[in-house]
Amino acid sequence: MKKVLKAILPAGFKANGVACGLKKSGKYDLALLYSERPSLACAKFTTNSILAAPLIVSKKHMASCRGVRAVLVNSGNANCFTGNAGIRDAEASARYTAEKLGVSKDSVLVNSTGVIGKRLDIQSIRRGIPDLVSGLSAEGIRLAKKAIMTTDTFPKEISVCLNIGGRQVNICAIAKGAGMIAPDMATMLCFIMTDARISGKALDRSLGVAVDKSFNCISVDGCMSTNDTVLAMANAQAGNKLISGGKDFEDFSKALECVCMELARMVVMDAEGATKFIQIDVLGGTNYSQAKKIALGIANSALFKTAVFGENPNFGRIVAAVGASGFGIKERQLKIKMSSLKRRNIKITVRLSCGKAGATVYTSDLTPGYIKINAQYN
Repeated sequence: MKKVLKAILPAGFKANGVACGLKKSGKYDLALLYSERPSLACAKFTTNSILAAPLIVSKKHMASCRGVRAVLVNSGNANCFTGNAGIRDAEASARYTAEKLGVSKDSVLVNSTGVIGKRLDIQSIRRGIPDLVSGLSAEGIRLAKKAIMTTDTFPKEISVCLNIGGRQVNICAIAKGAGMIAPDMATMLCFIMTDARISGKALDRSLGVAVDKSFNCISVDGCMSTNDTVLAMANAQAGNKLISGGKDFEDFSKALECVCMELARMVVMDAEGATKFIQIDVLGGTNYSQAKKIALGIANSALFKTAVFGENPNFGRIVAAVGASGFGIKERQLKIKMSSLKRRNIKITVRLSCGKAGATVYTSDLTPGYIKINAQYN
């Protein structure tokens, strides 16, 4: 497997990004990802009970279409908490895109990110779609990755290639996310494209494991959004033998997990206002679920995160978080090791004496910069 931290589209995919006027700054705010042939698609959405309109529409389209052809993504507006009008706007944006592409409306998915509670400027999106479609190209991913950003300071991108049965299979992904990051589908958008030929069950299973080990193991502020999406599209243009199980499935899953893990780390590295990247390893747990919950309890502790920002090695914050986990951990069962808090990258190791399971979670410190960004966000 070969990995590069750059978005290189697999065979049969094109992309583009434009500035249609949703952002007052004039920056790119509308992206389009396009597959030349119908693609198998699987997605993991936020577990938030309040879903943004584009997620409602995309779920409906995925259930009815025979293959996804395009994904339209806007930044600057989440199109959430906008009622039936928001759903109509999301449907309209899919319809306008489908008309320009010459595909069915149900084969177009939509996604949005930005401020919650404001009506989407659908006319600006409609005006931007013709240029978006006419400019589609393999190189257009460099503009698309910029158009999905909000408070991000850099685009998140990665590509890997691997050999499946003598054929080169490619996976490319872009993501956005810096704030409102919490487990159970961490707050972010991620779009994965591959030319692999793979069964729907295999892709869904592979994506589920990859997301659980990566995006569901990061936390910036413990706040879950309404628009979280990880979408994977496979158009089968690599011409490999169908991946359904065995070694081919293991190799593909390993590559997909690598993609998701790298992007998840980038999200934490770019956390709003952060000055520290923190890895929390919990070892010696009864099972993975216990170890992960304890690690996330530490990661979501405001007291722990502010102590790290202040470079104060107050391990009492960790002790308290472990004790509050609900597992009845006793003092004699707990050992804590902290690397120097003076560094940018910090490692916290928590050893329990409950079993042999472990889990790793990534988080950031909590700073005045985070407060300033979010106090002024809308």
